[in-house]
Amino acid sequence: MNDVMAELAKEHPHVSFVKLEAEAVPEVSEKYEISSVPTFLFFKNSQKVDRLDGAHAPELTKKVQRHVSSGSFPPSTNEHVKEDLNLRLKKLTHAAPCMLFMKGTPQEPRCGFSKQMVEILHKHNIQFSSFDIFSDEEVRQGLKTYSNWPTYPQLYVSGELIGGLDIIKVRFFIKILCLEHPFLKRLLTNKASVMLFMKGNKQEAKCGFSKQILEILNSTGVEYETFDILEDEEVRQGLKTFSNWPTYPQLYVRGDLVGGLDIVKVGAF
Repeated sequence: MNDVMAELAKEHPHVSFVKLEAEAVPEVSEKYEISSVPTFLFFKNSQKVDRLDGAHAPELTKKVQRHVSSGSFPPSTNEHVKEDLNLRLKKLTHAAPCMLFMKGTPQEPRCGFSKQMVEILHKHNIQFSSFDIFSDEEVRQGLKTYSNWPTYPQLYVSGELIGGLDIIKVRFFIKILCLEHPFLKRLLTNKASVMLFMKGNKQEAKCGFSKQILEILNSTGVEYETFDILEDEEVRQGLKTFSNWPTYPQLYVRGDLVGGLDIVKVGAF
C-alpha cells in the first residue's frame, strides 16, 4: 500500500498524502477510531469526508479519483496551503493577550507538563486563554514549525512565543506580568522614551555606577525618567531576567535595553 500511495501522490500532485504510524499518535488513532491498519482517511478543509479500512488498492484508487473528480480536493499549491495555515496560526496566537497551547484544557490537562503550566499561571493569577492541540492536528503540527518549537505546552504573550514549561519555570516572566500590572509596561515603554532603572533617583544616586550614568545623561541634555529599583524587589529581580542583564543601572530607549554604564560610556547611546 505504500507503493500505491506513492503512485497516487505522483498522479495527483495537488493532493496531500500523509502517513502516520498509528501507535506513535494514539490520540489521533483514538479520535478517528482506528482499529486496524492500514486505514485511510480523506479530509477536505480539515474535515473528514471519507475513509477506507484495510489494504484495498483498487478501492483506494477509486476513492481518490472520485474525490478528485468531484472537487473534494481542489487544486492548490503547497505554498498557498502554508500561507493560509500561517495566517490561521497568527490569529490563534493573538486570540488573547496570553495564549496557552496545551494538551487538554485547563480544567482537564491531558499531560503532566500542561498541568504544571496551568498551575504556574494560576499561582501567579495570570488570566489566559487556551487551545487544545489534540482538537486540531493541523494546528498541532503547524505551530511547531511556525514557532520553531517542537513540544507542548507553548505559551504566547501578545502573539510572541515565551516558551515551554522549562522556560516558564526558570524565569520570572515580566512580559506576562505586564498584562496584569500595567504599571510595569508603562515603566518600560510609555512613561518616557528614555528610562533609567538605577539605584536611587535623579536627585540622589545610591551607587557609584548610577551616579556616573546620571552625569552622562545630564551632559547630553536628553530628557529621561528614572525608576529606583531599591524600592521594588519584584521589578529589581524580574528585570534582570527579562532583559538578560544581571546588573544595574539599565538604560532603555522606547522599551528596548541599550545597556549598562559601560555600554553608555563607549557611546552606544
